[in-house]
Amino acid sequence: MLVGLVSRLTWQKGIYLIIEQLFNICNQPIQLVILGSGESGLEEKLREAEWGNKGKVCFYCGYNEDLSHEIYAASDLFLMPSLFEPCGISQLIAMRYGSLPLVRETGGLKDTVQPYNQYTKEGCGFSFANYNSNDMMHALWEAINLYYNDQASWKAIVTNAMKKDVSWKQSAEFYLGIYRELRGE
Repeated sequence: MLVGLVSRLTWQKGIYLIIEQLFNICNQPIQLVILGSGESGLEEKLREAEWGNKGKVCFYCGYNEDLSHEIYAASDLFLMPSLFEPCGISQLIAMRYGSLPLVRETGGLKDTVQPYNQYTKEGCGFSFANYNSNDMMHALWEAINLYYNDQASWKAIVTNAMKKDVSWKQSAEFYLGIYRELRGE
């Protein structure tokens, strides 16, 4: 399982949660690829993570448009543990490519990523509510377990994600409904 992350490396984006759980992440049957730049301390921690975990962690410092699309396309899971995210577009790009987002339930991430429901088989990704690394790891374990033990459900979630309508048409209809309700129609 390949887990991708393309992001600015700042405290807002939840990179500290990843660093805090790096030992546990590297002990999972996954590979982690990160593309980004930002706070020098975070860049250094990620360089150290790559150096100490060859074959498990790959860090590309900087920004590269072509490489970002390759990461979206190649990854099975896309990690976005943001502290806050007013909108977020990376999760939408990931879903288009069939990479399931694993997000913290905040702002636009909560609005656009419906967590997988094992009973109804609905959802288009995975999420966690509390901003802490243990909850992030729990969501990651859930995703890993599903990926390796129920490929039929995994493929169904990928299909859900790729079909998700995030167009302006849907938003416009929602706001039109509110307008009509306020007018008493």
